[in-house]
Amino acid sequence: MNVFSMRTIRGVGALAVICSSVTAAAAQTATSRIVSAANTFLSALDEKQRQSVLFAFDDDKQRANWSNFPTSFVPRAGVSLKELNAAQRSAALALVSSALSRRGFEKVEQIMEGDEVNKIKENNNPIFGKDLYYISILGKPSEKDPWMLQFGGHHLALNITIAGARGVLTPTLTGAQPALYTSNGKTVRPLGQESDKALALLNALDENQRKQAILSYRLADLVLGPGQDGKTIEPEGLKASAMKERQRAMLLDLISEWAGIIHESAAASRMAELKAGINETWFAWSGPITATPGNNISAYYRIQGPHLVIEYAPQRLGGDPSMHVHTMYRDPTNDYGRGLAAK
Repeated sequence: MNVFSMRTIRGVGALAVICSSVTAAAAQTATSRIVSAANTFLSALDEKQRQSVLFAFDDDKQRANWSNFPTSFVPRAGVSLKELNAAQRSAALALVSSALSRRGFEKVEQIMEGDEVNKIKENNNPIFGKDLYYISILGKPSEKDPWMLQFGGHHLALNITIAGARGVLTPTLTGAQPALYTSNGKTVRPLGQESDKALALLNALDENQRKQAILSYRLADLVLGPGQDGKTIEPEGLKASAMKERQRAMLLDLISEWAGIIHESAAASRMAELKAGINETWFAWSGPITATPGNNISAYYRIQGPHLVIEYAPQRLGGDPSMHVHTMYRDPTNDYGRGLAAK
């Protein structure tokens, strides 16, 4: 091997080390930012509010205290945005925003705004509204030790575990009702990309692949939704190893709609993990295979891999199912950050 080749190899190796260090530094910076935002939020509360917000990290009852239902049906613990003054509410949302990507926080805001649309549509029905979302913290915000941030209400449940430079967003539920509405003259579809990218992937499959992907039975709701922690299901549909490279890229892009909700450095790490296991990932579809352009699909689909279960489930109980959607995002090996906390 000549000197030039040796220098090139050394240079590539050094670059890899530098890139790894930059990624780790970015993740640590994100953790510092989240911890700072958490402490700012806690310092804005009075003692009674702090006691309501804080739970032990290993409080399994609180961990599982989330749902797609309105808070009047399934009460949440913590404090609601309604109970906070303007400064406290701003600090609470700044904390949530710090743990999410820009597009992730935008999705959260759109889901909450959709609930406000529900409230107005239902003659100011008090069970709906964007002030009925609760925030809680499990453990002590730390740059080293694991802790959790929970935020949710109707059609939203974020369970974010922070463990040093690592961040875990599972299990998380995102939903929308209405799944399409108008705000400031613009059409808003909180889960629009989840619908459009899935249909595009289905349409990119050849006839044989579609026969494998489309299930012979109908599914009406989430299989691994609220209250189903620890439940397992067998993979079905089309395995990604039987897809072409472009199709696998489309599948990864679809997955990123959930994996990309968390802040960017954690999302990058998560996507690398999911890409490594893509050939062992399955795509299954149940229901109609077409949709009106600009509207959501009314079909159920599932993406399942070694570290992943995603479900998209339109609700068929009355009305247009494309306008009422539940989705679920899980990691069977690391829900609530249990895998990270055990290390």
